[in-house]
Amino acid sequence: QVQLVESGGGLVQPGGSLRLSCAASGRTFGSYAMGWFRQAPGKEREFVAAMSGRGRLTYYVDPVKGRFTISRDNAKNALYLQMNSLEPEDTATYYCAAATSRSGDYYYTSMLPYNSWGQGTQVTVSS
Repeated sequence: QVQLVESGGGLVQPGGSLRLSCAASGRTFGSYAMGWFRQAPGKEREFVAAMSGRGRLTYYVDPVKGRFTISRDNAKNALYLQMNSLEPEDTATYYCAAATSRSGDYYYTSMLPYNSWGQGTQVTVSS
């Protein structure tokens, strides 16, 4: 497992942008898939975006396609989520997650493969 720390959340108006960051510990960051999930009040945690270890493969949930971009800098042990054209429905606590026990350069869209989670960062989209 690795330790993950998210940052970059905040309050933004509809149509605005935020960039979330996730700092990971360990020296093998580029060997496992990473993902972003979110949880709104009263709702279950849901998948947002994922990226394979080497960064070649990405996947997004339909509501964020074209608005969010996941990226990673393996040299800096960092994962990012650029969020543009934010909507009130994007309001949630955002979590980054790592699938360190899975091999292969792939991504995962369910929670099960992810064995390390950050503490979350709050994103509020409101006027």
